[in-house]
Amino acid sequence: MLWGAGVLLVLGAMTGGAVSDRLFGYRILDKWLPRESAQSAVLNNQKVLYEENVVIEVAEKVSPSVVTVGIKKTQILRQPQFNDFFSDPFGWFRSPSDGQTQERNIEQDIGSGFVISRDGLIVTNKHVVGDSEAGYRVITKDDKTYEVEKIYRDPANDLAILKINADELQPVEMGDSSKLKVGQFVIAIGTALGEFRHTVTTGVVSGLGRGITAGSPFEAVAERLDNVIQTDAAINPGNSGGPLLNSAGQVIGVNTAISQEGQNIGFALPINIVMEAIDNFNQTGQFNRPYLGVRYRMIDQKTAIMNEVPQGAFVQEVITETPAGKGGVEEGDIIIRLGGEKVTGDDTGLAKLISKHKVGDKIEVVVWREGEEKTLTVTLEEAK
Repeated sequence: MLWGAGVLLVLGAMTGGAVSDRLFGYRILDKWLPRESAQSAVLNNQKVLYEENVVIEVAEKVSPSVVTVGIKKTQILRQPQFNDFFSDPFGWFRSPSDGQTQERNIEQDIGSGFVISRDGLIVTNKHVVGDSEAGYRVITKDDKTYEVEKIYRDPANDLAILKINADELQPVEMGDSSKLKVGQFVIAIGTALGEFRHTVTTGVVSGLGRGITAGSPFEAVAERLDNVIQTDAAINPGNSGGPLLNSAGQVIGVNTAISQEGQNIGFALPINIVMEAIDNFNQTGQFNRPYLGVRYRMIDQKTAIMNEVPQGAFVQEVITETPAGKGGVEEGDIIIRLGGEKVTGDDTGLAKLISKHKVGDKIEVVVWREGEEKTLTVTLEEAK
């Protein structure tokens, strides 16, 4: 009986201690009865506040360097002339040139960009300023408008540099895209839908080394980019050309494309590739990058084994009057070596190998065609 009474006494003391602990702040039982303490709640709040502060600080730091790109174009509208119904009821005698013409001036925000020098150099996508007959303007965060005086286009990388007459712009800070990790926090800023300027969205790096097609066959350039960044940060039409940033506010990519087949799938050109192009531009005054002139899809080791073909770049289309077409590359070929280096489907993309050469270089291209290897000679030309 005494033993049983002792047990009851201990249990009562523990219960009373627990109640007292919660009521009066005693912490005797925390070692054996852990709880969601106020301290852990504060830590959780601090984490949330920390993430919010990062976004706020980056937006305040970088937004003055982000610009909106607008287009200015005159569109001619032709209105048919109303004829006398009785003299020409069916319009048989009316010339196609008959009627009145009306001009309509179009001014619209179409994309984004960011400042890379105080004296007016701005990076955007080539497809944002692809209409060579149109005029373009740049609008800064403080609503100052500048006319674009010169455009330097790099279709091989879907990149363009705009020159405006300014001397006190705030350039961005460049990061290092080679150090990116999947899951890393990123921030995008741009003119979403060509309407909402300086929209800020957040997400993570969803994938690295993705492949997309940049350029257009109708422009005689359709190079594939094999090393772009995939992100789930909301990138909408109009965000193209804007910066993708890390939590330190450094640009690690140029927002380039969105997937039409899925949601929250966007792509950005790694900033290291952009910096190489900018360095070349600063030295030569032009991009002067070589291109091959093919659309292709990489074949990795698994796909190669399943289809009993070698690894390499499967040529889906050869653009006419390009180095590839002139050199004898054909649709259906698999490019397995370029300039003496093996083209693999894992981490050495064809675009990377091409970028190692210069305009005018004659290189050997080994293709696998109908079960046999063929060696071709291609002279790389400048991407126009």
